[in-house]
Amino acid sequence: MLNLKVDIDPRSGFCFGVVKAIQRAEESIQSHEEIYCLGQIVHNDEEVRRLEQAGMKTITHDQMTTLRNSTILIRAHGEPPETYEILRKNGNRIIDATCPIVLRLQDRVRRSHEQGEFVLIFGKHDHPEVTGLLGRLGGQGLVFRNWEELDLSKLPRKITLYSQTTMGVDDLYAIRDKLEAAGFTVNLKDTVCRQVSGRKMDMQDFSRDHDVIVFVAGTESSNGRLLFAACLEVNPRSHKISRVDEINRSWFNQGESVGICGATSTPQWLMEKARDHVIRL
Repeated sequence: MLNLKVDIDPRSGFCFGVVKAIQRAEESIQSHEEIYCLGQIVHNDEEVRRLEQAGMKTITHDQMTTLRNSTILIRAHGEPPETYEILRKNGNRIIDATCPIVLRLQDRVRRSHEQGEFVLIFGKHDHPEVTGLLGRLGGQGLVFRNWEELDLSKLPRKITLYSQTTMGVDDLYAIRDKLEAAGFTVNLKDTVCRQVSGRKMDMQDFSRDHDVIVFVAGTESSNGRLLFAACLEVNPRSHKISRVDEINRSWFNQGESVGICGATSTPQWLMEKARDHVIRL
């Protein structure tokens, strides 16, 4: 055995929005209710598999249109208004587990649109949270992933700038500064979730304190990619896994300290499983 010293970052794991969604799903499963989740409840394949084995069914938006008189869970990312309309029209019961922070963002975006503001959303085009935000804009908002995507010649001189909750704070303010330097008037709405952005510094401190980092996150987790990059920035011996069987013994040397951490979409049980696996090496 390598006699590794292993501990889990106490600040890692589910954010409260994900905790709420999973609790709502588990409550329905425990009451023996057939429950469908619209899209992956969380961007972590292992947690999705656990809930599906317990009885939850994950469905696509196409499948959603065929359901009648069923129970549908709206995950933490939220949905556009038309999703609710379709579900209600078909007699379905809705469990709305949209994150409270996302709900407030949806409302702010809607009010900006109603007041005639031109809304820019700093985010990922195909992210479900962004899809929900665009639904509040009647399809009139503009989404961009980075500065290079913006065509300044097509923008009005006055802009209201929002952000997907999981984007980087520094990146958001850099975009604002570039727009202002280009002559635009920018009304910045800082809507980055501090449960996400605040973890970056904490996780970097945790990474510095260990010889090796094992970062656990789903392959589709944008938050996971952001936080893993933060770990790698300060500790080049950081390794990202989505499953415990991806851990490689060659990453470690005798008697080293190992830190296990993860994304806001990473369940505690999976980090504990990774810890136990590393201890046995």
